[in-house]
Amino acid sequence: MGVYLGNYCYLMIIVLVLGAGVRSQSLKNGYYSTSCPRAESIVRSTIESHFDSDPTISPGLLRLHFHDCFVQGCDGSVLIKGKSAEQAALASSGLRGFEVIDDAKARLESACPGVVSCADILALAARDAVLLSSGPSWTVPTGRKDGRISLASEASNLPSPLDSVAVQKQKFQAKGLDTHDLVTLLDSILVYEDMHAGAHTIGQTDCQFFRYRLYNFTVTGNSDPTISPSFLTQLKTLCPPNGDGSKRVALDIGSPSNFDVSFFKNLRDGNGILESDQRLWSDSETNDVVKKYASTIRGLLGFRFDNEFGKAMIKMSSIDVKTDVDGEVRKICSQVN
Repeated sequence: MGVYLGNYCYLMIIVLVLGAGVRSQSLKNGYYSTSCPRAESIVRSTIESHFDSDPTISPGLLRLHFHDCFVQGCDGSVLIKGKSAEQAALASSGLRGFEVIDDAKARLESACPGVVSCADILALAARDAVLLSSGPSWTVPTGRKDGRISLASEASNLPSPLDSVAVQKQKFQAKGLDTHDLVTLLDSILVYEDMHAGAHTIGQTDCQFFRYRLYNFTVTGNSDPTISPSFLTQLKTLCPPNGDGSKRVALDIGSPSNFDVSFFKNLRDGNGILESDQRLWSDSETNDVVKKYASTIRGLLGFRFDNEFGKAMIKMSSIDVKTDVDGEVRKICSQVN
């Protein structure tokens, strides 16, 4: 009996270990090479057509994919409509790009009905959006299935622009991402189509989200001392104390429309727009990563961010992916089958 139970327990351990790897193994490069050979080119052409008419859609698509992965995993749950769905959460305010994903899905359904998941479209669209913004490209492993659950209450998992660096680290670690990933990715996340350090290399934010740093950072009404004096003057001109709080300001003053390392140089020089971004320079652990990306040395170091961003995106886009057992391929991205 003892031997039998021992063998049974040993077998169960093997099953659990093998089962734990199923999710990551379900993703592979060229997943649709046979079932829908033109899948990636269809998504790319769709993104290009929308980008041509509105280049600002790029940060929106990047943020959309990030939100999807941080809530319920990369399963397209952010696309589901409903009063209690993720889109209804405060953290989802300003999300955009849904019509682009719907357009890509319609084209794919016409070419390959019921084959390509909405979750994969999000992952591919994010890559193509970055590339169109003069950013890096990477091979996107595909094979995700669409989830059937979308809850606004779970959006609290998302990093907030009000979070300390320590809290941001905890939220990233909970998703299997480390501090290096945090700095590399943080630019495409936070509040308004412009939040995630590396992804904050493109996008804009509203004056209302950082004006307190200019006029009311302390009880005496002083400005945030981490802002460089010359940049403080520039920001006060753009965002006067009683001005329009919805006025948009580029997050990356060096190259607002391009995806590059200018954002990290801004942090080094005290020119970060959002306090949550500038804090990355103050924290000793994140500071090391920012310094590497902000280096003035060209050559190999100049390509480092491009390579690291692609790696981090692949890692993030693998968070809690659904398989055939717990997912589906939606016919319409905004509703479960």
